Amino acid sequence: MKQHSVIRFALLAFGLAGYCIGAEGQKTVVIHAGQLFDGKSDRLLSNQLIVIQGDRIVEVGAAGSVKIPAGAEEIDLGKATVLPGLVDGHAHLFKTSKLGGGSAFTVQMLLTDSWQYRTIVAVVNARKNLEAGFTTMRDCGTVGAMYSDTDLRRAINEGLVPGPRLQVATIPLIGTTWLPPSRGPQRSFSPEVTIPMGARAVDSPWEGRKAVRDNFKYGADFIKVFPGGSPAHFEPDGKLWVPATMTLEEDKAIVDEAHRQGIKAACHAFGGVPLRDSIEAGCDSIEMADDVDPESISKMSEKGIFLVMALSQVKNSESSELQATQGKYSRAAMQKVSLQRALKAGVKVAFGPNAGDSGPEHGTQAKDVEYMADYGMKPVQVLHAITNVGAELMSWQDRVGTIEKGKYADVVAVAGNPLADITELERVKFVMKGGEIVRNDLK
Repeated sequence: MKQHSVIRFALLAFGLAGYCIGAEGQKTVVIHAGQLFDGKSDRLLSNQLIVIQGDRIVEVGAAGSVKIPAGAEEIDLGKATVLPGLVDGHAHLFKTSKLGGGSAFTVQMLLTDSWQYRTIVAVVNARKNLEAGFTTMRDCGTVGAMYSDTDLRRAINEGLVPGPRLQVATIPLIGTTWLPPSRGPQRSFSPEVTIPMGARAVDSPWEGRKAVRDNFKYGADFIKVFPGGSPAHFEPDGKLWVPATMTLEEDKAIVDEAHRQGIKAACHAFGGVPLRDSIEAGCDSIEMADDVDPESISKMSEKGIFLVMALSQVKNSESSELQATQGKYSRAAMQKVSLQRALKAGVKVAFGPNAGDSGPEHGTQAKDVEYMADYGMKPVQVLHAITNVGAELMSWQDRVGTIEKGKYADVVAVAGNPLADITELERVKFVMKGGEIVRNDLK
């Protein structure tokens, strides 16, 4: 018995010693922050220290209350404002806005660009986004590149290529009328021609469930659903008409199956019937919303559904929409009203401008913060939307979104004060992901 006890004690001691050696072997970094937005409060904290060991934050506090470990590398950001790494909740890494956007471009891209080429594009885009301060992102569908986003996620996690922490949706789920366009001015293919869809069409609740299971089996972190399609148009009374590409029963089955598998469902719905169906179906987030009526806003608030809006993308179409409606209607005006309704009702608004599709180019999507502020969000609300609310959207609030003990050392810094000038987020000068410096223009 004594011999067994000695052995157990030795093993325990060895294990603890090994743990201590491992901890001691981790790199220790201390960041001196002149101003700190930690994501937990609505104000900036002055003269703060962030102690980082390995890829995690181990202590945060005022300079006088935090001891600097011996031998730690010190980074002086005393003249900057330090924030949690930015979170982009809606992007398409396998697409680039420079080549165009929308349905017509998607079909052209699917006909000309291989999965391999588009994966190379995604690797480049991932690095652009990381260097712009987006340390965490949701990729909302490869649109034809199948499950390649799971490979990109793996390559980033294994350190093969630089990029944000990713959640991926793999293959989007659509109704048969979504892509390619079958109505309107974009129609350009004969019914006899088989055109790649870039998504998986479902024509019954059971097909929807099977599609969810397949996506989950091959690595999807969440499900991207298109219950509404295009082209949307304005009715004579100014209402936005959005075609429904699937039934409420199909939408419900997809969302329910996602939840049964323990993942979320993100529903792309501009407005109208598809948006109302998505709320009734229990979608976790409404993506790309334009026109959200008061009743829908109330239900979203009650159910805790997140709102994600592509503001700069829609703003780019404002002049053409006003011209087409004799200056009466635009989706940008609808978005402004919808966002203000959401804020008043306490709906959780996350940042996600649709980078890479019809939205801004990768690495420049922080432009959307200007429109968020112009449409009624206070600068501090914008900061929350692009940090901790985005983390909550992804159910990653236990690891990113705020600067506090135990979370990943994902840190960015800007030269000025974003509470005074929210456009500072468009000029990120320092980026750290997991304790490793990605860029530092504040030296």
